[in-house]
Amino acid sequence: MKDGVKVITPNPKTSGAARWNYLAAWAYAEKKFDKNETKVKEFIRALFQNIPVLDSGARGSTITFAQRGLGDVLLAWENEAYLAQDEFGNDKFEIISPPTSILAEPPVAVVTKVAGKRSTYDIAREYLQYLFTDAGQAIIAKHHYRPRISSAAASHPLPKISFVGIDHFGGWRAAQKNILMTGAPLTKSTRNRQFISYGH
Repeated sequence: MKDGVKVITPNPKTSGAARWNYLAAWAYAEKKFDKNETKVKEFIRALFQNIPVLDSGARGSTITFAQRGLGDVLLAWENEAYLAQDEFGNDKFEIISPPTSILAEPPVAVVTKVAGKRSTYDIAREYLQYLFTDAGQAIIAKHHYRPRISSAAASHPLPKISFVGIDHFGGWRAAQKNILMTGAPLTKSTRNRQFISYGH
């Protein structure tokens, strides 16, 4: 991590996206330093020492970076980076895809009890099934997410990245206990202020 390079990412204490960023950085450092835990923690510590402000969520960090012009690099969802280019212009940001990152797969499900009370079970189930059709996957690809169907992925190609899943860390409970709670702490200067990257 180079000194003087200001990084924008949301606060892992308040943002789910920030926890993904943190684990993505950890996975990258593990590969870079051959799983040397001391060097991995030093990398994470240096990363957070270069963060001038910690927003409470991912959207706030994007606004801080893209609209307010703070920071040199934004750690963000991959699709968020491309959507920012769509909104502000391709010439405004350079998207840098790391060689290693984490595969973030938020779950989607029909909550039977809730859908039953609202009489929306059938339509909710149809929507869920539609997400995995060719047409649904094409929409997903159009908005810069990584589709599961190869034909949809081919229509909107994204850079090749070596991904690790949350199971790489033993699942969320283990990641929370072993890394997020015991990893490199936030520095004193950033602790009280309210991770596919792209930069100015």
